[in-house]
Amino acid sequence: MASTDAVLEHHLSTFGEQDLAGIMEDYTEESVVVTNMGTFKGLDEIEGLFEDLFAEFSQEGATIDMEQETVEDEFAYIVWQAETPENVYEFATDTFYVPDDEILFQSFAGKLSPKD
Repeated sequence: MASTDAVLEHHLSTFGEQDLAGIMEDYTEESVVVTNMGTFKGLDEIEGLFEDLFAEFSQEGATIDMEQETVEDEFAYIVWQAETPENVYEFATDTFYVPDDEILFQSFAGKLSPKD
């Protein structure tokens, strides 16, 4: 049984590597991701979300800076900022609910501004 710390570490690592198959190992068909762009349920919808995110964050000059990682039991919370050729993420946060070694629920909130 993996800890919430281990699942978060895997999630952040596979995101940084743009590893779609790897990141999808963190989710199940029952997983839900809630964002300002919509709610994504199940593996197919969540995979589509990450395909879009990887397309944005794989561009030259994209940066991500992690500011905080907190894990308490089955919950993980991160605060980060980023910049891509398309957007500036001035403040962003994700909260994860990780029972049974997989992300069952994730929420994202952030202040982002499109670049002109």
